[in-house]
Amino acid sequence: MSTVSTRPDTGPDAGPDPGPDPGTTPAPGRRDAEATKAAILKAARHLLARHAHADITLKDVAERAGVSAPLILKYFGNKDGLFARVMSFDTDAAALLDAPLDDLGRHMVRHVLEGQRDRGADPLLRIVFAPLHGDHGDVLRANFRAQVVDRVAARLTGPDPGLRAELAVAQLIGLGVMYGIARGPRLRDSAIEDLADRYGPAVQAQLTT
Repeated sequence: MSTVSTRPDTGPDAGPDPGPDPGTTPAPGRRDAEATKAAILKAARHLLARHAHADITLKDVAERAGVSAPLILKYFGNKDGLFARVMSFDTDAAALLDAPLDDLGRHMVRHVLEGQRDRGADPLLRIVFAPLHGDHGDVLRANFRAQVVDRVAARLTGPDPGLRAELAVAQLIGLGVMYGIARGPRLRDSAIEDLADRYGPAVQAQLTT
């Protein structure tokens, strides 16, 4: 499945943003711009998890991010450009999968729980709110399958990698919902390393045969 485009804020022939040259320190203006963009994306993710896409305005995002609406237009082009970026899981999936296969289950459990503990949310859990967003929910689902589930499956060997990837991701989403949305008190009172020791092997069982 192909990923829905997440760069509508640039021209049709523009390539990916190469970012700063390796080994260089970004200039202060660039650091400020990146921090502002990160704040806008964080605000938009927060609102998208609580309101239907159609009910969110750029003014809402600007107020939560502490910036002006014209600044959002400068960085993202328009509302659709902003939310296309918000609906991408590409960067989140890279962090989720940043571990050797034989330790991937524990790593993914820690990643989801640390995101909930340290930031109050895990970006992967945006998929839970897809039914709120109509056609935009279909974009969210397509990106989630292509950028998260299919990338997990590509790491696996043995039979039924796609099914095993879906089962492993389902376990992670369930854990994230219980920890961050249902706020299970015993989970939240437990050390993340202890939870990774208990839950990681169940996820790992789907990843290795």
